[in-house]
Amino acid sequence: MREVLPELLEWWEAGETTGVGTVVATFRSAPRPPGASMLVGPDGSAVGSVSGGCVEGAVYDLAQSVVASGEPVLERYGVSDDDAFAVGLTCGGILDVFVERVSRETFPELADVAADVEAGRPVAVATVIDHPDPTRVGARLVVRPDSSGAIVPGETVGNNTEKQPDRPGLSHPDGAHLWSERATDAVTDDALGLLAQGANATLTYGPDGERRGEGMRVFVWAFAPRPRMLVFGAIDFAAAVARVGSFLGYDVTVCDARPVFATTSRFPDADRVVVDWPHRYLAAEQEAGRIDGRTVITVLTHDPKFDIPLLETALRLPEVAYVGAMGSRRTHDDRTARLREAGLSDDDLARLASPIGLDLGARTPEETAISIAAEIIAGRWGGTGQSLARTAGRIHHEQE
Repeated sequence: MREVLPELLEWWEAGETTGVGTVVATFRSAPRPPGASMLVGPDGSAVGSVSGGCVEGAVYDLAQSVVASGEPVLERYGVSDDDAFAVGLTCGGILDVFVERVSRETFPELADVAADVEAGRPVAVATVIDHPDPTRVGARLVVRPDSSGAIVPGETVGNNTEKQPDRPGLSHPDGAHLWSERATDAVTDDALGLLAQGANATLTYGPDGERRGEGMRVFVWAFAPRPRMLVFGAIDFAAAVARVGSFLGYDVTVCDARPVFATTSRFPDADRVVVDWPHRYLAAEQEAGRIDGRTVITVLTHDPKFDIPLLETALRLPEVAYVGAMGSRRTHDDRTARLREAGLSDDDLARLASPIGLDLGARTPEETAISIAAEIIAGRWGGTGQSLARTAGRIHHEQE
């Protein structure tokens, strides 16, 4: 949804109705992850993708039908015949797509949600995509974390909306019972958990929100702030890493203690350039709660006076996605010995990717940045880093 949100908001603000198809579950080698969305605009244009081209035509037609009828639909797509010439996925995957219409009436909170996403504030949107009672399909909760747990501003379903300041999202203006207190609490707690992970998911409950039940399926878009990439060392390799990191969707910070090198003109692709001792900056960011399990750290200085205190701090963080350090194998051996002297354990050192990157034969800063990014991606999804032509089994890995 994030990638099509600007176009959706533009039509919403104009008072138009848009058909929205969203991948809510995938099986086997589906090409797009949960949360990928496709819009069918009021002018008939298509924006975004749910399958990379395999079933877009069918989703387009279904979205037009849903806009006309007002009834949301959950549809499953897979390989439909031996030759996969009919509607289906030639890759052999299966995906569930929820198609709904979005307008000011059906989603009055959209502008607030879009503002949160633009500002980098965490917000989750939970939508009922399946329920024994069809009047509950399309019901929505918006969840935001705060110091007390969550704010749930309201509930929407169909053309009806009700907002309550203390316990919103519990009833429908015409009396239909859409979100019980149990369902609201369960979905809110789980949506907050997904926000912390930065993951979208379909959750299953009993019809009234029972934890161990079945019947109600809720899809949660978790619009977490962009994951962070911290690049330490204001060198030419850092500029290339920052550029690739930004392309991959990271919020990129370049940090170096030398003000003559750490300038915004040298790192135009970074979201911020910080002049500070690297280990001091990292410790302060951790203390401020701005480091999480999605954060990736690249240490490109290969200078012991910077590297050792920085890596000592980084490898003792409770949870980050990746810590990599540039340098030759001789540099790596010397660095490892110094870190052991500083008291790091074998388990701590096992978290360090050094020498940094995958073996691509990279030489230039740009090629090296690709090898680093490839290692980060492989670690995120559980890839081997080998050529797909030399492997067997699934191409797309599940997030670990």
